[in-house]
Amino acid sequence: MAVTAVGRVLDILEAFQRVQKPLSLTDLAELAGIPKSSCHAIVATLTARGYLYSLTRPRALYPTRRFFDVAREIHEHDPFVEHVIPLLERLRDSSRETVILGKRQGDAVIYLQVFESPHSIRYSAKPGEFKPLHSSSIGKALLGSLKEAELRTQLAGKPLARITGATITDTEALAADILDSRRRGYFVTRGENVPDVWAVSAFLNVHSEVLAVAIAGPRHRMENNVLEHAQLLLATCSFISRQWARG
Repeated sequence: MAVTAVGRVLDILEAFQRVQKPLSLTDLAELAGIPKSSCHAIVATLTARGYLYSLTRPRALYPTRRFFDVAREIHEHDPFVEHVIPLLERLRDSSRETVILGKRQGDAVIYLQVFESPHSIRYSAKPGEFKPLHSSSIGKALLGSLKEAELRTQLAGKPLARITGATITDTEALAADILDSRRRGYFVTRGENVPDVWAVSAFLNVHSEVLAVAIAGPRHRMENNVLEHAQLLLATCSFISRQWARG
């Protein structure tokens, strides 16, 4: 259940992210969709804690660097970052496509890290984005980490939304696809989550956490390179697992 006060703080931050300029209290409340009195109380708290500063001409507000510094320090101590980032960057450099690290969050996938392809035409995403389990490559891999009985139980009775024209919306067809992919060792989406974007993924276990890594890119580059990308991906996941086991 969402907490309203926390949600409003995030709405304020995302309002600044969208406009990328100082905002008056009135404009900020309107953009964030918050009553002006509530916005004033939140802004006063953030200002007192050093997260916002005020300008006199024009009378407006803007975030200080404190948000960035706090977020950076937290991120630098993420338990996965130190071990995983260099390896995923290397995978991106080898595949020349976008590489994503994700895990399950409830009934969705959350992207933890994204390393975008150097190509001008590429699959783009941001850490913190949520994707459906049934239509995303990482989601399929995470579902594929389950035992067959548990997989079928979790899929039973759940409507599978059609995200694109290629999305698998039949429960039996999706279960068969996931089980076949698990036997093969990797999972593939062919425009099922984003039109004309293909992705190959695999799951790995790290200290009792199930994660998944995907390589994603436009169909015209991915279609004839799925096996090659899968081999790179599986080698990287195996190395990560071994490295963590030694740690």
